[in-house]
Amino acid sequence: MGGEHAGRFEGRVALVTGAGSGIGAAVARRLAAQGAEVFAADIDGLAAEAVTKELPRARPLTVDVAEPADVDRAFDEVVRRHGRLDALVHAAGVDDPTAKEWIAEALVGNRPPEVTGRLGGDAWRRVMRVNLDGTFHVLRAALRVMAPRRAGAVVTVGSSSAFDTQPGYPHYAASKAGAHALSQSVAKEAIAFGVRVNTVAPGPTETGMAERTPAALRQGFADPRVRPYATPEEIADIALFLASDEAANLVGAVLLANGGRFTV
Repeated sequence: MGGEHAGRFEGRVALVTGAGSGIGAAVARRLAAQGAEVFAADIDGLAAEAVTKELPRARPLTVDVAEPADVDRAFDEVVRRHGRLDALVHAAGVDDPTAKEWIAEALVGNRPPEVTGRLGGDAWRRVMRVNLDGTFHVLRAALRVMAPRRAGAVVTVGSSSAFDTQPGYPHYAASKAGAHALSQSVAKEAIAFGVRVNTVAPGPTETGMAERTPAALRQGFADPRVRPYATPEEIADIALFLASDEAANLVGAVLLANGGRFTV
């Protein structure tokens, strides 16, 4: 980031979920560089700790967003230490590597994917528990902390796949579409209490999740007419804009960050 954003979050307290890697880690680094006191939360506590070690004014938290008690404890810890929470970026999420393999096999075999009929209940519930239930747990906890103070900014990380749904990936698309609608409904409620909620919806991004994407599927996303895979830092910059005072009039927005692959 350029010097024009130095100190943009000076004196503010921020919590980032999914901060152990990918977009969440990039957000935590950007927030710290711009002056925030950062709580970096991740289900992998060691990964969160590794990120915070390199940052000023940062603390790791071990949090499984699918577990409401975990989420509530994390927010309680932030309030216990600082008395408030000014900004939240919810980047925690999961994909389904097995379904991706099935889609890739179909691409290589030049046949349509057959996933839904083979999709087990456990795979469905895992994706929904983290991506949709987890978003609810985090938004609920954020409002409990922010609404009484009549201030705060929340950014959820959705996905372009909620709009341009991938054949053979119904649970992921549904979880992200649900998270978008959830965030927008909460946004319309929360603004009456001075709290802004918005969403960034990335397209293909170079994260650990992308590294696990089979080569055939990655090639399917390649298109010389659009920008290549985004970097986590590029998505983080959008999340920080949404969390900043510069986005004061943005409420319930879902910003596509897909490099021009499609519009809605």
